[in-house]
Order: sequence, then C-alpha cells, then structure tokens
Amino acid sequence: MEIKINKKKKALVTGGTGFVAGWIIKKLVEAGVNVHATVRDPSDKNKVGHLLELSQNGPGSVTLFQADLLEAGSFNAAVEGCSFVFHTASPFILKFNDPQRDLIDPALKGTQNILEAVSSSDSVERVVLTSSCVAIYGDADECAFVPNNMLNESIWNTTSSAFHQPYSYSKTVAEKEAWKIAEAQEKWSLVVINPSLVLGPTVSGKSTSASHDICLQMGDGTMKAGAPPFEIGMVDVRDVADAHIRAAYIPDASGRHIVSNESCTPLKLSKMLQGEFEQYPLPNKELPKWLVWLVGPIMDKSMTRKMIAKNMGHSWKADNSKSKEKLGIEYRSLKSSIIEMFQQMIDEGSFKKS
Repeated sequence: MEIKINKKKKALVTGGTGFVAGWIIKKLVEAGVNVHATVRDPSDKNKVGHLLELSQNGPGSVTLFQADLLEAGSFNAAVEGCSFVFHTASPFILKFNDPQRDLIDPALKGTQNILEAVSSSDSVERVVLTSSCVAIYGDADECAFVPNNMLNESIWNTTSSAFHQPYSYSKTVAEKEAWKIAEAQEKWSLVVINPSLVLGPTVSGKSTSASHDICLQMGDGTMKAGAPPFEIGMVDVRDVADAHIRAAYIPDASGRHIVSNESCTPLKLSKMLQGEFEQYPLPNKELPKWLVWLVGPIMDKSMTRKMIAKNMGHSWKADNSKSKEKLGIEYRSLKSSIIEMFQQMIDEGSFKKS
C-alpha cells in the first residue's frame, strides 16, 4: 500500500534518540520531511550525532529541541509549525529504583505535557502515540481468557499496577490519558501504535532499549545454562517505524493498532542466531519454569515470582490483522531482525567471544 507523504508539512518526533524514534526520523528525512526532534541535550554529540548526520544527508532535515517529559511547556517550541506529532518518548527500562518516579510519572506526565502543547498549537492535524501491547494485557496468562485466545485492540490491561508489571502500567495509564485528552477536543486526531517487543538494529549503532538487554543476556553467557520459558510477541523496529508513519499519513487511519509479527521465545531467537554466531555462549535449551521461579528473583530483583508464574510457560497470541489491512504493514522476518541486532551489538563491543 503506497502512502503519500506531504513534504511541505513539518513533523515532530519526541524522544528523538530512542530506538523507534531513530527509524521514524530516518524514514521521514529520507522522504524529504523537515523534522523537529526533542532530546534531553541537543549539545551532546555522542547522543545526537547520528540525527545531525541524517539532517546533513537529507533531503529532509532535523532540527533539535531540548525538552523534558516532566516539564510543562518544554514541548511548546518543538510543536510550533508541525502538522504531525509522533510521541515516542517514554522510559523502557528493566532496572529501576522507584517505578512511580522512573516509569509512571514520565510516561503519564510526558503524554499530558506533549498533548497540552499540541492543543495550544494551531498547526497540528494528527498525533501518533507509541503505546504498547502491554497496554492491552498485563500478563501472558490472560491470553487464555480473551476471545479466541488472542489479544485484540478492544482489550485493555486491567491487571498491572505500580507494584506488579509497572512498565505495563505506565504504558496503560499514558495511553488512556491520551485518548481522554483527544476525545475532549476536535482540533487534531489521535492514532495509536501498540507494538510488541521491538527487535532490530538501531540508527545510531548503539544499544538504546531494554530489548537490547535481552539480546545481551543471550550473547554474554547469562543464559548459557538455559533460556527462560518466556513467549512474547516480537516485531522489527523498522516495521514499527513504518506503522507510525502510515498511521500519520493515511487519512482514515484511526484507533489502536497491534503491531507484532509473531510470538517467539528467547530459545527460538537463540536458534536463529546459532548458525551465524557459534562462537558465542548462546542458550540451547529452555530452563524449567520451577527453576526460574525458584532462582529468578534471587538473580534479578525485578523478576518477581508473581511475574514468573503469570508469564512463563504461557502461550502469547495477538491479532495483527488491523495493522496489515488498515496500515498496509508487510512484516519482515524475525530472523533477519535478531541477526542484524546481534551483529550490531558485536560491532558496538557489547560482549566478547567466549
């Protein structure tokens, strides 16, 4: 499905140094769009150098703006003159000290602050929000109780909290707030992308997401004794970026969109890598759930026994038909995604050969 991108209209991408944001910016610049990108520190060349390089290579351009998710008014300058806003900025971290401070507040208040700036602007036509499949479900065992045992866009996560699956909770409250704000006005429309676990190479060449942590554990020996029996949806970052852009420029795009290629496990990912990277200590078997339940919380305090019980050993399925039919997404293979991701992490020096 071909889409028409209006090169004359500017677009804002929040969280410009992020995993998904990098590919959205790259695709827009290559299409000739002038992009505003918000970052924490525009002077930090180590973080923003790849965005400046994209701008130099054109044909579009990137203009950097400093913004803070928790600071009201900090997005106003970046929004000015933009017709489309891609709000990707939200923490995705596995290790944190205070879930309210580190995850929930930035996700919720960041969404409120960006949409307040959007509503005060006269130029914005559409906002595309990066939500997540975890705003649809809280734990994998819930898949057994939904229609056809398959997640769909009509379902909302009702089981996560600040104390159980706080990242999932942060994405849920942020998306709900976005819909509440959008439905209270008529100046701009909201379209939401709900990706599963995002894999693939980064535009910057550097690891920027918690999904890289999972890949790291497969290659650095952490999972050498075996991989956890954890099944989840996975998707290539370039497909996620494509979904965002299509959601912005397809006039009748609306609502939520599950963007997920297929369900997979760390062991399946490992088998995709083994033929290419035999010199790394990749896992070749799956650990029994009882063992993960017993030792997991000791090895990693963020891995609670409740989380293990409700997510490991359960099948995960989601209906991605809307993303194909309404956005025209054609998913690339997960094998190519994980191989490119792993190779980039080797090039970056993330782990050494055993």
